[in-house]
Parts: sequence; C-alpha cells; structure tokens
Amino acid sequence: MAYQVKTKASEDSVETFLDRIESPRKREDAYRLLALFTEATGMPAKLWGDSLVGFGSYHYKYKTGHEGDAMIVGFSPRKSKISLYLYADFPERESLLGQLGKHTAGVGCLYVNKFDDICPEVLRELIVRSVAYIRELYPNP
Repeated sequence: MAYQVKTKASEDSVETFLDRIESPRKREDAYRLLALFTEATGMPAKLWGDSLVGFGSYHYKYKTGHEGDAMIVGFSPRKSKISLYLYADFPERESLLGQLGKHTAGVGCLYVNKFDDICPEVLRELIVRSVAYIRELYPNP
C-alpha cells in the first residue's frame, strides 16, 4: 500500500484556528508569528492539517518514488512549545541559529517557549533563506 501524506493544506480559516488557542499569551505569540511569516514570505497563510500554519508549498519526489506536497515554512502553536518549521540544511543556518535566542532544535523544526525569547529579525532571515533554498531545490511549486 502506498504511503499517504497526512498533513495537507485545507481551506479552514487560519484566524479561526488561532482564535481557539486557549492561552492568551500563546494566541498573541501566534498572531505575531503570523504577521512575521506573512511579511517575510510574501505569501498568505494556510492551515495544514488541523494545527500547522504554513506558507507556500512545493512538490517533492524522493528516489524511493514517494512524493507529495509540503508547506515551505510554517509554525504550530503547540500547548507546551511553539514549533517553527524551517528548512534544516542551508549554509548559514547554524550561524543564524546562534543569534536567534532561546530555542531547541529538532530534525526539521525549532522549538521556542514564547515569541519574546527569540530575535524577530533573525527569525525573519531564517524564514527568507529557508524559502529561497526550497525554491532552489524545488523550482516548480
């Protein structure tokens, strides 16, 4: 049986999703991230699955034959931490992460406790470079 991608773009409202965030601080942080990602990407936000706010999309195809569509960058205001989904392998990434502020890094995302823990200008640069790198790797959106 072929692998099915579970997280797909939906037509659900990003604002409705953000308005349902229980924590006022987390909701405010999510709206600050929405504004920053929108400005940095120049793309509208879409809800991916039921909890990811994504910007842009690209089509990938692996050597194994697996293919699908994914958001270019995005975030998810989880209960414990905010997940930032940025491309993990462009040349300046480590240097920028050193300037970002308080965060932890996973394989394909960064985790922050709150927006005020990070430098918005550095996050903006990480977003811009992630988008550029994805566009270089996958030129046909």
